[in-house]
Amino acid sequence: MAIRSIRSLSFGASLFAIVMLALSAASFAQIGVSITIGPPPLPVYEQPLCPGEGFIWVPGYWTYDYDYDDYYWVPGTWVLAPEIGFFWTPGYWAWIGNGFVFHEGYWGPRVGFYGGINYGFGYFGEGYQGGRWDHGRFFYNRAVNNVNITVIHNVYNTTVINRTTASRVSYNGSNGGVNARPTREQEAAAHERHIPPVAAQTQHVQAARANRQLRASVNQGKPPVAATPKPGAISGRGVVPAKQAGGPYHPAANRAAAQPREDRPVPRPENNAPRRPSTAVHPRDLPPGGRPAPPNTGNPRLDRGYQQQQEKLRARQDQERQRLQQKQEQEHQRLAQRKADDARRQQVEQRHQQQTQQLQQRHEKEQQKLQAKQPPAHSKGSKPPQEKP
Repeated sequence: MAIRSIRSLSFGASLFAIVMLALSAASFAQIGVSITIGPPPLPVYEQPLCPGEGFIWVPGYWTYDYDYDDYYWVPGTWVLAPEIGFFWTPGYWAWIGNGFVFHEGYWGPRVGFYGGINYGFGYFGEGYQGGRWDHGRFFYNRAVNNVNITVIHNVYNTTVINRTTASRVSYNGSNGGVNARPTREQEAAAHERHIPPVAAQTQHVQAARANRQLRASVNQGKPPVAATPKPGAISGRGVVPAKQAGGPYHPAANRAAAQPREDRPVPRPENNAPRRPSTAVHPRDLPPGGRPAPPNTGNPRLDRGYQQQQEKLRARQDQERQRLQQKQEQEHQRLAQRKADDARRQQVEQRHQQQTQQLQQRHEKEQQKLQAKQPPAHSKGSKPPQEKP
């Protein structure tokens, strides 16, 4: 599969300009980046042995490093389900409007839409045929999972017909992408209670990002670590390399460099957290609002006042998120009732993304403004601020 370069977008005109999350008052600057080249094909690899009961397979995928303008591979891995009865819906890349946007995966009571991408191992483009929950225990389908039956006894064997075996396409829409749309059941699943990727998955992504060999410009679509037995285990026993690339990949010349781009500032967070762009389309896709550290001015009464202001702001912002989410869901329902075509649906999604990013930016500014008003913490040996009578 050839990866085609789509026309460049100007910073101002790009609908999908990515806004960096402000993790603290002195954190990232807001930087816009347009992704106009699709991710490489999915590499061919084997699944490592399941480490124990309750672990569910999370397939590998390509994500994007905005410092280096390069895709990098996040190895597939076994992750312990955060709740009994929950399944993993993989994330996926999709062409919406004039750029590629990544829809992050989530945990939920049923598997939703993941772009029609054939990730393998039970995720063949729709639903999940790798296992099922029964009386609080997860049963593994040995036909698609690598399970040691001497250790894990809750297994079954059901042959699955994979109708897209030859497809290694890693994105939805655009030229050469998977042509799939969510069903009503999958749209309903997207509105159910979700759990975002757990901490182990976030750490797994961080470990992958730090490994230069996992960048597409370095491995040419054939990562040396394609899958791991547990999250974060990027090296060592049980790590599985890719057998071959899923197809030809020709990165842009400037992506083969080992240094970040110099045509824009590359700010670093003070807490060394990884830079993560917001690709949220709806308020439910946004990470939970940050809770600032409790004030410590040395004056208990003053601290209580600042704490109350923080909680009041947090409560109001949560309500605004909920109202916008409800409004957008109502628009989705009207589109379904009117049987709107794909073009109309994309227009609505574009408007929803703009609304969500505007809400996010405004909330970040409000939080920074409140933090700026807070006096510095009281240190030993210094006098606490005097309260005005």
